[in-house]
Amino acid sequence: MKILFSPTSPYVRKCLVTGLELGLNERIALLPSQAHPIQRDCAIIAHNPLGKVPTFFTDDGQVLYDSRVICEYLNDLAGGGLFPAPGPARWAALTLQALGDGMLDAALLARYEDAARPEPLRWEDWKTAQLDKIETALAALDAAPGQLTGAAGRADIGSIAVGCALWYLDLRFADLGWRDRYRQVGAWYAGYGQRPAMQARWSL
Repeated sequence: MKILFSPTSPYVRKCLVTGLELGLNERIALLPSQAHPIQRDCAIIAHNPLGKVPTFFTDDGQVLYDSRVICEYLNDLAGGGLFPAPGPARWAALTLQALGDGMLDAALLARYEDAARPEPLRWEDWKTAQLDKIETALAALDAAPGQLTGAAGRADIGSIAVGCALWYLDLRFADLGWRDRYRQVGAWYAGYGQRPAMQARWSL
């Protein structure tokens, strides 16, 4: 199996963390890519018309995207338990995944405002609104930390998504100081972030 890779993509990381949790990491080869929101990579578009990573190639030649599809495929392939069986636990895990992915979407849009948009065209109110989505998500998690599975030793697709979102905040928005304001989330991540899959680093 292969995945188009970017070392700073939180969605690529989400797939690789999932693969590592499932014992599949050694079977996934990393392929270089140059994904960019403006300067689109034609090599990616040839396989994924959205021109985005992660883009994943199965052993039988099927192409999968985005991270939600790839992670569910990996879980199915491994016979894993990262996606609970149909019922309340599954909907809770999928909703938590949506929250983590939404935090990442907002963080990426805020990042692009500085890194991709020319300075004269930057819209500070837009960036502030995106970062506020992250604040309200963190506040909701902090108010009900049981959403994060209640224990650092347990993983599902929801906790992986939130964990990768927090990793990306530390990478790109270290000045947010989110731990000071959301202590329950910070306490959870202090334990969860020590999981081998969360500590792992990938490079070409």
